[in-house]
Amino acid sequence: MALTELAIRAAKPTAKPYKLADGGGLYLLVNPAGSRLWRLKYRIDGREKLLAIGAYPDVTLAKARERRTEARRRLADGIDPSALKKETRQKAKAAVTNTFRAIAEEHLAKLEREGLADITLNKRRWLLGFAYPKLGERDVATITAKELLEVLRSVEETGRHETARRMRAALGAVFRFAIATARAENAPTFALRDALTTPKVTHRAAVAALSSGWP
Repeated sequence: MALTELAIRAAKPTAKPYKLADGGGLYLLVNPAGSRLWRLKYRIDGREKLLAIGAYPDVTLAKARERRTEARRRLADGIDPSALKKETRQKAKAAVTNTFRAIAEEHLAKLEREGLADITLNKRRWLLGFAYPKLGERDVATITAKELLEVLRSVEETGRHETARRMRAALGAVFRFAIATARAENAPTFALRDALTTPKVTHRAAVAALSSGWP
């Protein structure tokens, strides 16, 4: 017999968990503490499995049935709904932990643990900060050399040529760390090693000669 909203609301917790079946493998698990959890029992590749599809009343009876139908549709296509849910959760986590900003901060934390001086760490953080507005929330593996060059050129165009060059080095360190931690396959900064303007160096001897009027 199919469940009704009235039957669900009337269900009271007991000393032991019990199930209220709705059919098609869907049931509501009523726990002693009072929680009411939707579960879907199904079989795939000869094995019985269980899919958690939410808690009542956040997931209503109608919504639970929709999710049962969706899961059954995937099973018909040979897709394990539990495996798909796990994969989706992992991708969502990766979307946060694999951003350029997250990896850069992780790299800086590693350098701090290794004893890099605070003044150097702050300089690195300042340099990387130029990239955050445009690239901070991007998946590090999708960032291209062209995009990095645009960020570097935006700094270079303000006349800070040496800052842009040091920024490229700081960015490169982050990408190498991403490769080492299996979150990227290449460092696009390598392709930019000759793309930036080399600051003109004025040697001290030349400055002294000009000051003394030496021809």
